[in-house]
Amino acid sequence: MRIAIDAMGGDYAPESIVAGALDSLEILNGKHNLLLVGDKPRIEELLSKHGVGQSDVMSIHHASEVVGMDESPSITLRKKKNSSIAVCASLAKSGEVDALLSAGNTGAVVAATKLRLRFLKGVERPAIATPIPTADGVALMLDAGANVDSKPHNLLQFAAMGSAYSKYILGKDNPRVGLLSIGEEPTKGNDLTKETFKLLESSPLNFMGNIEGRDIFYNKVDVIVTDGFVGNIVLKVIESMPYLFKNVVLREIKKNLLAQIGALLLQPALKKFVKQGDYAEYGGAPLLGVDGICIICHGSSSPKAIKNAIRLAVELSKFEINKHIEEIIEKLSFHKVIN
Repeated sequence: MRIAIDAMGGDYAPESIVAGALDSLEILNGKHNLLLVGDKPRIEELLSKHGVGQSDVMSIHHASEVVGMDESPSITLRKKKNSSIAVCASLAKSGEVDALLSAGNTGAVVAATKLRLRFLKGVERPAIATPIPTADGVALMLDAGANVDSKPHNLLQFAAMGSAYSKYILGKDNPRVGLLSIGEEPTKGNDLTKETFKLLESSPLNFMGNIEGRDIFYNKVDVIVTDGFVGNIVLKVIESMPYLFKNVVLREIKKNLLAQIGALLLQPALKKFVKQGDYAEYGGAPLLGVDGICIICHGSSSPKAIKNAIRLAVELSKFEINKHIEEIIEKLSFHKVIN
């Protein structure tokens, strides 16, 4: 397997990206090849600092431009056709690589991948599938921002793709699907959620009904379905929680000696909690529904996050996630025809 890595994307690129790629070599065991895409002289300099050169398992593909985190995806892709993000997507399109990953501008990654890669058979829109820590493990939320506007049948397909991922990658036998809304009753929500509820209810998926925002962490479902607008807002709220913990809870603990003693006793549990909520443990979020493998990483990804994103790309290929997505989408179509 050959993986294109956007070495210039992210807040700490290229240093963090290159370090993560190097760290991943120990888990790849020479069975997979990494292609670092970006400013070749700069990447070569970083590799030399680590005492590493180009080899059969790691090489460099030069890209002369970089997409900024605050740049408009649509305008940038037209103007910067040799950006590291665009080149990664082009390499995937030509079949020179089997997967791509980037911690760069999410909108640009999604736009470049949508533009250059075909969608899987039957899929109308791809979706970002983000792991969400719960009380007893992890749930998958999609869409987390690939589509601002979606229709009910798009959300039905998101649920199907999420079910396939949850089953074959997360190991959930019969994934429970929940629709994010403002109430548990089928009549609650806007037109999108009410129409989607009807589609999910009559589908062969294991639909558990509506869930509310307060249910997200309670392990009520394995797959949380929503549109990209709401999903991205939920994701950003969740990402702010460590900040709240660090700047409010820890501040209050420091004010009280008994609280500090209690915190010491709770330290193992607190470490486990922090680890479970750390995005670096998951590596990145796959863009499901495209004919290829695309991993979208957090902008502030550490080397550990990049290493785990590479591991995730290998897993998606190993377990043939795209084949399973096409199978479940076909089942949805067949179910619709006979009903």
